[in-house]
Amino acid sequence: MRRQWRPTHLDTWRRPVTLFVAIAIGALILGAITNGLIALAFCCVFLALVVFAHQRDLSALQRWLKDPRPETMPSVSSAWEPAFTQLARLIRSQRRSSSELRITLDRFRLAAAAIPDGVCILDGRNHIEWCNPGAETHLGLDAKRDAGLPITNLVRHPEFVAFMGASGDAAPLRLKVVRDGRELALSLQRVPYGNEQTLLVSRDVTRFEEVETMRRDFVANVSHELRTPITVVAGFLETLADMPKPPPEMLERSIQLMRDQTIRMQRLVEDLLTLSRLESEQDPLKDAPVDVCDLSRKLAADARSLSHGRHRVQLEVDSPSWLIGSEDELRSAFGNLVSNAVRYTPEGGRITIGWTSRGAEAVFWVQDSGIGIEPEHIPRLTERFYRVDRSRSRATGGTGLGLAIVKHVLHRHQARLDVMSEPGKGSLFSVVFPSARVLEAPQKKPATAAESGDEPGAQRRFEAH
Repeated sequence: MRRQWRPTHLDTWRRPVTLFVAIAIGALILGAITNGLIALAFCCVFLALVVFAHQRDLSALQRWLKDPRPETMPSVSSAWEPAFTQLARLIRSQRRSSSELRITLDRFRLAAAAIPDGVCILDGRNHIEWCNPGAETHLGLDAKRDAGLPITNLVRHPEFVAFMGASGDAAPLRLKVVRDGRELALSLQRVPYGNEQTLLVSRDVTRFEEVETMRRDFVANVSHELRTPITVVAGFLETLADMPKPPPEMLERSIQLMRDQTIRMQRLVEDLLTLSRLESEQDPLKDAPVDVCDLSRKLAADARSLSHGRHRVQLEVDSPSWLIGSEDELRSAFGNLVSNAVRYTPEGGRITIGWTSRGAEAVFWVQDSGIGIEPEHIPRLTERFYRVDRSRSRATGGTGLGLAIVKHVLHRHQARLDVMSEPGKGSLFSVVFPSARVLEAPQKKPATAAESGDEPGAQRRFEAH
């Protein structure tokens, strides 16, 4: 590899010294041949030419420095050539450094933009120097428009102003703001940065606060749900223990109530264990073909048994399709929807259980003519222990976890729950399965009316009173 020539300090002096030595020798020779006056004139002319060449190259340097690009460097042959070469090399090096710095800065900006947290750089007077998109979203800033402005003029919360004005290391601040009609909970922290600069870091902790609230509510609800049956059982046991020979009627009534409360606690514990299993990553979904038509018939029979003849239960199966999933989980989810319909439908009402196709999707649905649900309650129905009417929910024997179980089962099956309801007119709960979960029914010999126990022409509609 050929080594690139680099001018040295000696190269800078070699050319002018050589030139002056050549002029001096020429003048001496000319003086010896002619006379001293001609030799002096010779020296003056050549020195004037040297000065002119220097001035020309200096002018070229001044013009070039207005836009110093290596490719436009003027070609010189005087003593300025080493200086021009070094300047060109220095500019190329600076351009490489600038390019590397620009790439590094672009990477930093891309990384800062990808960070979900907000980052804002402030100067010593808390004026905005730069902020990433996260800070723009959290604090309502605009990186270009608000550069150079005091951040306390843009975020006017009194708590935030006091936080920014505090000296020393201030504790992180929790701040509630409204963005696009949605309330956000922010955690703000100040970090010393650079030369009298401050790094303001904001984090959206809304989800964490919601989870913490759900955790507190969950513990409080479980404690409340267990306290009542335990109090009842403990009270009866204490009463029976204090009575040497309780009356048979009282003993029978006490045992029955204690049994009811024990069953209620057992259902609650079973539902909690079911939820825990559904949420666990250690228990993957075991897919298998599920005959939803047969499952729907079993659920209709369960509904009639639970109703004790107080409702008219109807089954409408309009699709022969099967599902790919867990039959136990699907039966649990569908059973919760059916039992809720029975519990919240007054005597004499109608409950319809259906299985149908909707394009490439399949839908299991339960419709009732019950009390209905107010619109503001519908988005929260699948929350644990959420009750529209607490007194009525306890009277019907529900644990408050049924629809939470439904939500988790459907999530594991990539399905969704659609709810339509009108107070006083009933509700429609629809479970929509994606096409990837729908399976064509296997070919089998159709059952006769005598084999199925149905009247001719009524294989797809069942009704009980």
